[in-house]
Amino acid sequence: MKYLVCKGYYEVSDGYYFNVKNKRPEEMYEKVSDYFQGKTLSWYARSKSIMRIQEKITIRALEILDLKQEKSLILDAGCGPGFTSIYLKEIGHDVIALDLISEFLHFYDIKDLNPIVSNMCYMPFRCDIFDAIVSISALQWIYREINNIMMKERLVNLSQSLYKILKPNSKAVFQFYPKNNDIMEEIGKIIAENTNFHGNFVIDNPNNPKKRRIYLLLKKRL
Repeated sequence: MKYLVCKGYYEVSDGYYFNVKNKRPEEMYEKVSDYFQGKTLSWYARSKSIMRIQEKITIRALEILDLKQEKSLILDAGCGPGFTSIYLKEIGHDVIALDLISEFLHFYDIKDLNPIVSNMCYMPFRCDIFDAIVSISALQWIYREINNIMMKERLVNLSQSLYKILKPNSKAVFQFYPKNNDIMEEIGKIIAENTNFHGNFVIDNPNNPKKRRIYLLLKKRL
């Protein structure tokens, strides 16, 4: 598997550029809850193909996290119907599934995943509790427009909340779909300026738009 590691928060390999031309839901809807409702929510939650894709992405996210213990307490931030949480539970981890949209958390019987309805930008947890945090396909809903002050504030709140609830030397990984490399780099810059996280981007298949997967790995430094 080919991948590109972008060391630090601002640096990307010279000449690397991408820009997604097609408009995606996060560009057409102001809030994630405006998009995921009714038939769209039901279709997404029932989709076997999306379930398989998220499982593959979760497996890759775990490779990037490189957890040193077989059983960890993991937060699935922006869990949707719980595809990632279910897989993490199946392989032996303790999981807390968190999402803003309550209908997602009631679509399946996921009581053993400790589902919590909450905005991931304002985490309702005590400090130093999680061994790891995983977030799949959610970050683009929080920050998608450079110079948007409200989105920047949400990202700052998210990153500071993550830092507080992670145990020392623990890590978080976000898989997400930025519109272009400028937005991707700005996300890294904002996090670097407002937390003590150390991290990098990992990009699988960087030159194949259909297969490109972008991950942001963050490690809590003391």
